[in-house]
Amino acid sequence: MSIQPKTLVGSVVSMWRYPVKSMMGEELNAAEVTERGILGDRAYALVDTSDRRVASAKNPRKWPQLFDFRAAFVDTPRAGGKVPPVRITLPDGTVVTSEDGDLNPILSRALNRQVILNVIERSQRRGTSKAEEYWPDMEGLDHRDTVTDFDLPEGTFFDCAVIHVLTTATIDRLRTLYPEGRFEVRRFRPNIVVQPTSGELDFIENAWSGHSLAIGEHVRLSITGPCPRCVMTTLPQGDLPRDPGILRTAARHNKANVGVYGSVVRSGVIRRGDSVAVE
Repeated sequence: MSIQPKTLVGSVVSMWRYPVKSMMGEELNAAEVTERGILGDRAYALVDTSDRRVASAKNPRKWPQLFDFRAAFVDTPRAGGKVPPVRITLPDGTVVTSEDGDLNPILSRALNRQVILNVIERSQRRGTSKAEEYWPDMEGLDHRDTVTDFDLPEGTFFDCAVIHVLTTATIDRLRTLYPEGRFEVRRFRPNIVVQPTSGELDFIENAWSGHSLAIGEHVRLSITGPCPRCVMTTLPQGDLPRDPGILRTAARHNKANVGVYGSVVRSGVIRRGDSVAVE
């Protein structure tokens, strides 16, 4: 797909925020975008007290249940304000909040590991955290059947970038390549999903790297590169089954990339239905 100046490429069809890293998140009708991405995204994370590693579903051997937890903010996050409390629904249906005094023991029992819930506040946004990633034994990945450490961007709980954009064209293309698989947006945990104006079934956002993405009237993103996918995409969640074929298909046909990463050039509010243009 060639890019012309100020090319209208589609519209926003959904937005997602994940208040606690690697837990299920919230679908939004509107979202405030700041220099740290969608406001409140990955504001919290669990930390293993034994090794200080941030809990991540990228290592399902260590954290097999994270996708069974759901997180939502008690109040709407406000720019410049304190991160609001978060409500966490455990796999057994128990509901707790970050304000509960016995929260960490409850989460530790549910996960069978000693954990604490940490929050990113302005006073804590210095220093680098580490997490772990398991690489399945699969052709096309950088490593095979091993666990590696990686640094999170300084002062954040993001894996790599503050914004992940995905098109429905990519999802549809993957479905044609592997009809047996259930390719759904929630497997890939994007922040912004774009419905293209064209009917093209292809990895069209690959061509956006190095360009700016204009969303609505105000928000501008710099698309920094493709989003490499990992074992998380293969994990069961809700009614979606475990399926290594999801990642294998992406590896065979798009170098294991699904969607693109970006940084925020201009903040603002985006809404479902907003136009998306590449500049």
